[in-house]
Amino acid sequence: MEKDTQHDKEEEALAKCKEKVAKLGLKMKPLSARYEPDSNHLTIFFKAQERVDFRKLVRELGRSLKTRVELRQVGPRDEGKLVGTVGRCGYPLCCRTFLKEFAPASIRMAKQQDLALNPMKISGICGRLLCCLSYENEQYATLKEKMPQVGQEVLTRFGKAKVIGVNLLKESVTVERDNAARELPVDQLSKNP
Repeated sequence: MEKDTQHDKEEEALAKCKEKVAKLGLKMKPLSARYEPDSNHLTIFFKAQERVDFRKLVRELGRSLKTRVELRQVGPRDEGKLVGTVGRCGYPLCCRTFLKEFAPASIRMAKQQDLALNPMKISGICGRLLCCLSYENEQYATLKEKMPQVGQEVLTRFGKAKVIGVNLLKESVTVERDNAARELPVDQLSKNP
């Protein structure tokens, strides 16, 4: 019951903040409000593209809510964590559920995982590269080490063949021999024909 009351107070404070932001014409977006347990302190997290002078907002909110107010600007990744939603995979955002720290993700990781370098497909709701790129990268690197490359000749049980495709997750390759393509597990190949 007490948790519900705190949640209601936070929602009310956030609504009041949004109202005052609109009234003052500030270029910022309040995202979340948090009351510190057992204290008279409210923290409001917001997003803004540029610096905002919010001193008047803090004074008005403090008077209106009869509490000490602190405003904190957050970055794009933190915005996703605060707002919380569902990611591209269909699951709740990693940063909202289990991810405690943001590991750096790079385009090199997307290339390593053979992903299309389309920003719409490799970016999260925060607009940054998907966090999961970083914690799956090591597995992809390990798999790639034991796989032959496209264009390489390999020895199969059917004789010499040319690799025309690689499927890392299935640990298989598609080979071409005598104008016929076959998919074979990588453990059935020899790299030195």
